Amino acid sequence: MNSTDPGTTLTRPDTVLFDLDGTLVDSGPTILAALRKAFAEEGLPPLPPEVEPTLLGPPFYRALPPLIGDDAERVTQTYRRIYVTEGFAYRAEPYPGTEALLDGLARLDVRLAVATSKLETSAVAVLEHVGLAGRFATVCGDTPDEGRPSKSAIIAEALRRIGRSPEMAMVGDRRYDVAGAIDQGLPCIGAGWGYGEPGELEAAGALAVMSTPAALAAAWRLA
Repeated sequence: MNSTDPGTTLTRPDTVLFDLDGTLVDSGPTILAALRKAFAEEGLPPLPPEVEPTLLGPPFYRALPPLIGDDAERVTQTYRRIYVTEGFAYRAEPYPGTEALLDGLARLDVRLAVATSKLETSAVAVLEHVGLAGRFATVCGDTPDEGRPSKSAIIAEALRRIGRSPEMAMVGDRRYDVAGAIDQGLPCIGAGWGYGEPGELEAAGALAVMSTPAALAAAWRLA
């Protein structure tokens, strides 16, 4: 079933893996601002504005090569430096309703984890900055040597750390989250408030697509 109806009822899982960018925090504008600066520093022309939003989700070292070829590796490394050292990582904010959603799950002893294609160190830094890091059993991201290049690999590592349980689910805003979750045998609930294109999550096979964190909390009967 796919739905953005806040009246939708979903089986509440015992463990939830959350994507980070576009799901827990609204970081897209700052990510793209840092990427633009990396392009400029490397002497490359900016990407068309309509292309930029499509880069939010997969790691840049996979998304950029079709656009800029061999320059992608250099731009990715420059971006990573700029994103943290120049403070872009600390400009993201949780989406409205995110903390209430996490609080509601925690009250019912639902385990929480993060599975993101962001560098793990950067993901931890973002979550610490917004005061959410302590809510998660693990924060799993990519490695500096690009050792987890797909969302499936990220989720697999998160599951290795926390173990599987009978009722698990992923929550994410892009088709990569849905595909990675399905590959690892988990249902994925679409974060319709994030960066996905219209219809993207439904087409990818999301169990449901919720319009806001509050709608997801209501679907899980947390209130």
